[in-house]
Amino acid sequence: MGILGYIILTIYLVTLTFVSIFCLMQLQLLVKYRNGKRNLPNDEVQELADFPIVTIQLPIFNEQYVVERLIENISLIDYPIDKLQIQVIDDSTDNTLDISRRQVELYKAKGFDIQLLHRVDRSGYKAGALKAAMPEVKGEFIAIFDADFLPRKDFLKKTIPHFNDSEIGVVQTRWGHINANYSFLTRLQAFQLDVHFTVEQYGRYLADYLLQFNGTAGVWRKATIESAGGWESDTLTEDLDLSYRAQMKEWKIKYLENIISPAELPSEISSLKSQQYRWMKGGAETAKKLIPTVMKSNLPLRQKVHAFIHLMGSTVFLAILILSLASVPILYFIGLKVIDPIIFTPFMISTIAIILVYMTAYAQSVDPGKSKLYRVGYFLIMFPIFLSLSMAMALHNSGAVIQGYLGKKSEFVRTPKYNIINLKDKLIPGEYINSKFDKTIIAETLLGIMFLGAVLYSIVFGVIAMLPLHLALAVGYLTIAYLGISKPARA
Repeated sequence: MGILGYIILTIYLVTLTFVSIFCLMQLQLLVKYRNGKRNLPNDEVQELADFPIVTIQLPIFNEQYVVERLIENISLIDYPIDKLQIQVIDDSTDNTLDISRRQVELYKAKGFDIQLLHRVDRSGYKAGALKAAMPEVKGEFIAIFDADFLPRKDFLKKTIPHFNDSEIGVVQTRWGHINANYSFLTRLQAFQLDVHFTVEQYGRYLADYLLQFNGTAGVWRKATIESAGGWESDTLTEDLDLSYRAQMKEWKIKYLENIISPAELPSEISSLKSQQYRWMKGGAETAKKLIPTVMKSNLPLRQKVHAFIHLMGSTVFLAILILSLASVPILYFIGLKVIDPIIFTPFMISTIAIILVYMTAYAQSVDPGKSKLYRVGYFLIMFPIFLSLSMAMALHNSGAVIQGYLGKKSEFVRTPKYNIINLKDKLIPGEYINSKFDKTIIAETLLGIMFLGAVLYSIVFGVIAMLPLHLALAVGYLTIAYLGISKPARA
């Protein structure tokens, strides 16, 4: 096999081990989740006898299609109007600002304590906007909603009482999806996010691990933000960063799986990619920033281990990319019979782990009115496709991760929303949709062709050990490339 062959095999085994450890940690969260669901903690809280002042912050940037419905929705929240402050934090450079101004004036005339805060430099992006608004905050508690969220009327009455526990610094609710059935792309996103907001978030909460505020659909104690050092803009995931800094100050995050805050999912691939880029790069930046602090802290070892895996979550995509590329020469060596594929058998546990995690999350999220046959069939169709496209996102996401670790700064590119809810709604080409050709599509196409060649090699020469992996990668990369060059539309 030669020195090069042993180097490739070593790289393959190291990355495969890293991915497997991550999957096993997911399995461990699943165990915590299932055990916790059997012994569900009592999250019932008494009704508020005294209503504290709450500030609702709405950070907005160029969201002309959803800003009106957002402010209208917030005005419907069931909470004493004299105890409610609304901050419309709008740094927009387009027509959105005019809409925000009209809405603020409208609800101010109705008696709401509502103000428009606008910056012209957008320094620090979302974190900078939230930090700039802090001196104007009147509330003891701060609820934050991104432009695409539509919280339910009882949101504050169901979250604020949890702060009676003086150790609680943050209350995070579960994201729902107002357009999950709009297209195949939105269904896949809902499929993935439901895992995060069931097994991952609630599993971490039940296990007393460090978890995160998800940037929106949650409430902060103002004192928590201040004691943790406030919002910082040196990462693109300011929410994850502040969450960890707050918990290092011994504040706790309360996660409420049973309270759902619906939101709009990205409806086309370029918006999804911009969201993934921000999350993955920000995740790497936050890992680089906080892992040394976490490791040096007085946290119990079990919390340190899971915090490390949590913060390294975006790095898994880099490992998957390396693993995928190395699998092609590995296939060749298997064909030459210099590598026995049986050595990879123990790693199958990672695949089983992920199947169990997603199956459980899906069971918690599916419409209970659907028949058992429908639910089983839907999962059997969705999971392989989801896994295929997720692996194919590794190329795009790895670039973001590498830039994050290298410290390369970039603009906070928000994920545009279009008020896409029902099947009759259509995307508007040219509005917020990036028309610039994504050069990554070329690489994705070439990788898809390469993995398709590996599939043909496996079939022709009867070397089937890598066939499922390469088939999934070929389908995934070619699909992602197709979505990238096709016009925005429902799939």
